[in-house]
Amino acid sequence: MGGKYRITGDKYPRMRRPRSRRKLVLASIASVVALGLAGWGALQLIDVFTGGDRAASAADREAGCATAKSAPARVLPKPAKITVNVYNATPRGGLAKAAADELKKRGFRIGKVGNASATYDKKVPGTGILLGAPAAANGMFPVLGTQLKGTTPKTDARRTADVDLILGTAFKKLSTPKDAAAALAVLNKPAPTPSSCR
Repeated sequence: MGGKYRITGDKYPRMRRPRSRRKLVLASIASVVALGLAGWGALQLIDVFTGGDRAASAADREAGCATAKSAPARVLPKPAKITVNVYNATPRGGLAKAAADELKKRGFRIGKVGNASATYDKKVPGTGILLGAPAAANGMFPVLGTQLKGTTPKTDARRTADVDLILGTAFKKLSTPKDAAAALAVLNKPAPTPSSCR
């Protein structure tokens, strides 16, 4: 533009909006937060490079290992301490006596031998049922179960320490002495130390 409106010189008027206090406050808060995050990140990096978490996790592992090692091993009863009642729930005769004789050879004490009660007679479709007091579930059942695969454990209200072995329709024969001894050895073997404790 020319004439009287022509601008001369090298200085120009600057037009700007008046500063708002709200923007200044927000900018200050944002800078404080950014500085805090930067500081926290720096601390994390220091921990990573100096192994701060490693020492804590090693202490946690040691505490866990001590707990695992201090857990008492389960003590299973010997076959000679288990009294077994053998009952036949199949239509085939002589199974209870044959099984009882074989269990006796393997060191078990034999109690009653005969046909199963009406509750179980011809009503056990599997190889057999282990029936006893609730206390037998963690001791006598596993030991007797090594002699016959596929048995189903079941508890009743009895107060005696004997266990019933009720032979089912799928029963053919007891496990071989070799297989039963191997299964018993696995039961008596202590649990391996967790790999995190090495």
